[in-house]
Amino acid sequence: MKFLQTGLLILLLLLGASCSRHKAVRFGICTDVHKDIMHDADQRLQAFVSQMNEKDVDFIIQLGDFTQPQDYNASFMNIWNSFEGPAYHVLGNHDMDNSKGERYSREYTVTYLDMPAQYYSFDVSGYHFVVLDGNDEKDPPQEGYAHYVSTEQMAWLKKDLTQTELPVVVFSHQSIEDPDGVENADEVRKILEEANPESGKKKVIACFSGHHHIDYSKSINGIHYIQINSMSYFWMGGDYLQVRYSKEIDEQFPYIKYTAPYKDPLFAMVEIDSRGIIRITGRESTWVGPDPWELGYHETRREKISTRITSRELEF
Repeated sequence: MKFLQTGLLILLLLLGASCSRHKAVRFGICTDVHKDIMHDADQRLQAFVSQMNEKDVDFIIQLGDFTQPQDYNASFMNIWNSFEGPAYHVLGNHDMDNSKGERYSREYTVTYLDMPAQYYSFDVSGYHFVVLDGNDEKDPPQEGYAHYVSTEQMAWLKKDLTQTELPVVVFSHQSIEDPDGVENADEVRKILEEANPESGKKKVIACFSGHHHIDYSKSINGIHYIQINSMSYFWMGGDYLQVRYSKEIDEQFPYIKYTAPYKDPLFAMVEIDSRGIIRITGRESTWVGPDPWELGYHETRREKISTRITSRELEF
């Protein structure tokens, strides 16, 4: 009898260790706040941080195009830093901009945001999280903003994936699935896909991105790719100018009229549990002023352009 009791105790301890290794992890996620475009960016960010503090999530992360690294944005950064836990950043293409139309170095922005590096990884609650930097220069350089992952960074990614036995979630600003995202996305996806059979299990389970200001999810070769909508707006461009708030706000924040803003801030809470479920709890808002199609915007894009982050359950 004592032998059976001892064996049962050992079994329970092993089962407990197995469950605790891959317990649920919860994090808050937002992207494309665009502090230097939106007049109410501070209030939007405060709503996110306050709710994530209330939900007591394990960490928060923003996926880029957050704020220009300038002294007058210190109060905005203070809101972010008021989160009562770890808070992580992803570099967006606009995070190196400044008000004079010039560009800061990525190193300067990394220091301003207090990031550990341009790309890095971390572990939380039995899961491995990878932050990529999609702003590498291609040789020869691309037109416009750089949107590439260098050979050096891909080598780092391969090594990082081999050094963990945990389920992996990847964060980037530019999508590594969308044709308008990272230019060499197929090479990056190949690294992620090859990590799965090499480990004998599904290692990389999901990739989250921002940049495109759309609400969208698809699966490629067993990996989920989720695009998180902007906290603030959809960019319309110069053909669809519309003063959305007031003449006074437009004079101080002249780029808002190029956008279709969301009345309320959009963000999400993500929970990943040991049963193989990724649960995304999103938010929904309305347009400020006319919606894009009232202004003649492309009907073919209606499916992905919205004032919401869709709540989803994805299996892995």
